[in-house]
This record gives sequence, structure tokens and C-alpha cells, in this order.
Amino acid sequence: MDFNKDNTAKGKYKGRRLSVAPMMDWTDRHCRMFHRQITRHTWLYTEMVTTGALLHGDVPRHLDFNEEEHPVALQLGGSEPADLAKSAKLGEQWGYDEINLNCGCPSERVQKGAFGACLMNETPLVADCVKAMRDAVSIDVTVKHRIGIDDVTSYDFVRDFVGAIADAGCNTFIVHARNAILKGLSPKENREIPPLRYEFAYQLKKDFPALEIIINGGTKTIAEIDTHLQHVDGVMLGREAYHNPFLMSTFDARYYGDDSTPKTRAEVVQAMIPYIRAQLQLHGKSEKGGGLKVNTITRHMLGLMAGLPNARGFRQTLSDSKKLALGDPDLLLQALARMQPLAA
Repeated sequence: MDFNKDNTAKGKYKGRRLSVAPMMDWTDRHCRMFHRQITRHTWLYTEMVTTGALLHGDVPRHLDFNEEEHPVALQLGGSEPADLAKSAKLGEQWGYDEINLNCGCPSERVQKGAFGACLMNETPLVADCVKAMRDAVSIDVTVKHRIGIDDVTSYDFVRDFVGAIADAGCNTFIVHARNAILKGLSPKENREIPPLRYEFAYQLKKDFPALEIIINGGTKTIAEIDTHLQHVDGVMLGREAYHNPFLMSTFDARYYGDDSTPKTRAEVVQAMIPYIRAQLQLHGKSEKGGGLKVNTITRHMLGLMAGLPNARGFRQTLSDSKKLALGDPDLLLQALARMQPLAA
């Protein structure tokens, strides 16, 4: 199968050549809507949503999204096959294009729930989870995982894990090319201290050529993306996509063959204003007890001008508490004006 072409269950969207990682507290629906102004084809992922939150909580709050976000994947956290199957079905019913199982998060809170990275020590259970979800939905079920746990640094560990989960019916693996240290490191340290071993992901593609292997971890530049794509099927960006989002403006043409003219930074800003107005109309301005705070949207845009003169002024305006308190979307135009002549 050529994963550079359509490879989803329904062939509706182009393949996962590029994607933005699920990041807690960051990749919410507002962030994804912002990213979609910059790149049309890059796959977007939700924050991790636990099965408990869906089965016992506010489903619309967790699953509602904007139609413009497609292609968009729902990442689930859980370890009970039946609960994951029900949650995956909900995700499909709400219109998501993919269900992703989190087998990579090392946080202690997630470990207490017996899911995330610690699931890599429970391969038969992960296989059962994947089987249950695949039986429940017709969309793709994928797995995001690490290359090892704690001091287990042998390639054989991740090879055997992927092989077993592939036998359960998973065809797509998103490989965060670091070990997960379950005790003693914070989630942030787990993204920085364990060494990157990209060669493990490359070898997985060699050993399992029929599988879609997507690499994740530490990638920051177009040159690095190009290098990875010589060895694997796709690249998932994390922090760089968030802090330097306009890097993605070249993705559609370079990796998807879309020759449409991408939006400029100024056009991206202007495109978000009607979105914010619509959200304010839907939810109301923030007041005691409810409403929408404008900074829940604008906070995701702080990196848009990264690397440009007076990017700091842009960030300052979007972070001005007094201006934000007014709930006026034209705050974006004020921030843009500080980027002259960019705004002209």
C-alpha cells in the first residue's frame, strides 16, 4: 500500500505524511481550528480523552469539533477493551476520521489509570483493546507508543510489541522514538531526557514494510522531516508545530502536492476573527459562571509570528489581560498592527 496516497478507511483524505501530535492542554478544538488555517491536509489530533470522561462525563464537551478540522483523529486513553470500544464508537458517531490509542504517555496520573506508556508492558491487553475497537468502528484504529519502558532499551522490545499489535489488526503505528521513564521523570523530562533513537522507527519500517510507520519526537525543521520521510511513512510534529506553527504553511505543497496558495500570517490572523465572533455568539462573552474567554483561543496563536521582528509585541498584545477582558476579537487586528509592514 502506498501511504503517500489515500490510505484511510474510506479513502476520503490524503495520507498521514504530516500530523500534529495530541498534546494535553494544547491541541483543543480552538488550536486545531487555528492550525487548519495554516495547513489543509496535515492530520490533527485531539488531546487525549479518557474513556471515563466519555462514558461518565460530558460527551459534547469532549468530542464536539469544527467541521473544518478534518482530517482529525480522536486520541483515547484507557485500558478496558469494552470501554475503549464504546468510546471509539462514540468518536466515529461524532465524525472523527481515526481513533488513536495512547500507549505513550508516561505521566503518573495516567499510570494510576493503568494506561498510557505502561500499557507497553501489557501487550496482550493492548491487542485485546485494538481488536475491540476495530470490531466497533469502520474508521482507522491506530496506536501511539514509545520505543521502550524504563531501562528496556533493546529494539526487540518495540519490534515484538508492534508485531503483536499488528496481528490484532492495527496497521498504523506512531512511534515516539524515546523510552518512557515511568518513575522519576516528569512528562516534560520524558520528552527531553531519554535519548532519541530514530533508527528504531526506521528499522520497524524495514521489518514491517506493509505497516504505516509514523515517527514522532524532536523534529523541528523541514530538513529533518525530509530525512525521516526517506525511511518512514510520516512525521508527527509536537512542540515545534505549537510554538512555530507557520512552519506548517509549506506542508500542503511540499508533502501533499497541493499547489493552492497558502494563507499569509496576516490572512491567518484575519481568518480567525470570524471564528472567534462565532464562538462568542455561541457561548457568550466570559462572565462569572460561564461564557467564552477570548484567550482560550488566542493563546494558541502566540507563536504565529515566531522569528519575525516584533513578534514579542504581537505576543504581548494577545496576552494583555485588560484587552482580553473586553472580549473583542479585534484584539487580533491590534496585535497584527504591531507587525507592520506585515499587516499592510
